[in-house]
Amino acid sequence: MRIVAGQYRGKKLWAPEGKDVRPTSERTREAVFNILYSHTDGNYGSWDMADIYAGTGAFGFEALSRGFNSVTFVDIDVKNAQRNAKLFPKEGDKLTFIQADATQLPRPRKQYHLVFTDAPYALGLTEKTLQQLLLKNWLCDGALCIVEVRKDERWPIPGEFELLDERVYGLARVLFLRKK
Repeated sequence: MRIVAGQYRGKKLWAPEGKDVRPTSERTREAVFNILYSHTDGNYGSWDMADIYAGTGAFGFEALSRGFNSVTFVDIDVKNAQRNAKLFPKEGDKLTFIQADATQLPRPRKQYHLVFTDAPYALGLTEKTLQQLLLKNWLCDGALCIVEVRKDERWPIPGEFELLDERVYGLARVLFLRKK
């Protein structure tokens, strides 16, 4: 697993063996960032991003490489993302780690322009997490949420979001939502 583009293009990330962690594939990350670019001006220097259900943090580190202002990694166990953070010693001041259950998020210290969420598939966690992001005020006005679910997983998109785009990559379906 490696960073696809940006300042750290080609940098290898650590990923644990086994099925407990399911990092977003390089192909999917590349496609998602291309679509994100098509919905924005591509200037992310002032954007703060949260990687919810971060796991290894692959998506967040990809955002860091592409110039995001800061990345916050949220997971019940953040040690895998923290291990990869050691590969970016010059970026420590841009990285924050929150050990938390995404269905019971704490109040954030700041609001985010982009949130990526990749809950364990088919457990009903995605809708709860989106509600927490809204309830606890994690999203700035017009924030984008990129939601990865299993391709056959269906749930009602909360009315506070508009669906901008939707794509399928292998077993995953990726939705691009904008907070109204």
